[in-house]
Amino acid sequence: MLQGYGSTILDGAWLTQSLAMNAMALAIVLGLVGTAFRLSPLKWLAMLGEGYATVVRGLPDLVLILLIFYGGQDLVNRVAPLLGHSQYVDINPFIAGVCTLGFIFGAYLSETFRGAFMAIPKGQREAGAAYGMGAMQVFLRIQVPQMIRFAIPGFTNNWLVLIKSTALLSVIGLQDMMFKARNAADATHQPFTWFLAVAALYLVLTSVSLLALRCLEKHYSVGVKAAEL
Repeated sequence: MLQGYGSTILDGAWLTQSLAMNAMALAIVLGLVGTAFRLSPLKWLAMLGEGYATVVRGLPDLVLILLIFYGGQDLVNRVAPLLGHSQYVDINPFIAGVCTLGFIFGAYLSETFRGAFMAIPKGQREAGAAYGMGAMQVFLRIQVPQMIRFAIPGFTNNWLVLIKSTALLSVIGLQDMMFKARNAADATHQPFTWFLAVAALYLVLTSVSLLALRCLEKHYSVGVKAAEL
């Protein structure tokens, strides 16, 4: 049925999963930094964080992918001669994809994390301080666990969208499963078969992710429902 292209598609699926995981790791870091900026008492930092979130969320993902990949490569090759590097610098599509998706979804996660921090009652911090905890202990032991619980639903949505957005990176030559499926479709003239197989693989990835994140949500929600009752 797959005419020898099955292993090729699976290799592309592994690359897609690796891309999504690395991009999400970068997005989490950028999202936390963006959240810290947006919640900062310093006005210029707050404006910088708001600008990052507003601009990135207001532009189509495909436009940003093309802009960062081609524009970034052009910028690197303009700066490289000034640093004494005379050869042409060719940016790896995988690294470009990770940086691009991480940069895009960092903006989305900054909004998710910001809302999660703001959902924590102020009395929680005051209770920690009254108990004798320092500011860092209050942050790590009280705020972060509750922030994770509040952020998981929004994080889940962003993760699912990020997995699906990896398909856009085939336009820059990244040999993910969409790229390989298109090549197989061109070679066999059976696009329905190959794109249906890719759709099934995306469904598997998202379904496994939902199960894992649901378990994580249950872990951080232990005792919450009982306390509410």
